[in-house]
Amino acid sequence: GQFVAIVGPNGAGKTTLFKTISGIVKPSSGSITFDGVDLLAVPPPQRAHLGIAHVPEGRQVFPSLTVMENLEMGAMTESGRRDWQANIERIFDWLPVLKERRNQFAGTLSGGQQQMLAIARALMSSPRLLLIDEPSVGLSPLLVSQTIAKIGELKQRVGLTVLMAEQNFNQAIRIADRGYIIVHGEIAVAAQSVDELKANDIVKRLYLGGVA
Repeated sequence: GQFVAIVGPNGAGKTTLFKTISGIVKPSSGSITFDGVDLLAVPPPQRAHLGIAHVPEGRQVFPSLTVMENLEMGAMTESGRRDWQANIERIFDWLPVLKERRNQFAGTLSGGQQQMLAIARALMSSPRLLLIDEPSVGLSPLLVSQTIAKIGELKQRVGLTVLMAEQNFNQAIRIADRGYIIVHGEIAVAAQSVDELKANDIVKRLYLGGVA
């Protein structure tokens, strides 16, 4: 039920980590366990049925499909089909702009609207773990702040576990319960709270303009 931030510079390995969890990338070694299940023994298409939803970097909505059709594509899990009505009502309450534009082609939405559609599409599968990869990429500073604030509302509205990768440290810690700093493919900092994260010497040097 926590909101956990994975923060690191471009190329640090955040996207690779997420792709490995969802099965797009096969790891050369190690293990991944989700709710007691060895994910490496589960084919990638089946991982969504376990309750893992991946919002990829760059949004990747289906541009030639309408908003509603994109949402329908997200509800392809057993739980998503079961919870269709409740999920669509919750999403339209959370993001009324998607309700207003439900018959509009996704490719004609603004960047911020496409990002929220990508997250809503993932929520349609009724996930227990939501992976959100770099939601601020390609957005203006104002849209980044608005998008992060909307994502932060998920804690109150849905209550699921969220793992978010983000380069923008200050935006990420606005809504995170705790976080990790990844550098060169390795976890350099593992903090149990945002205050602990901000107090870390590596974080001060890389993100807060301090000297360590």
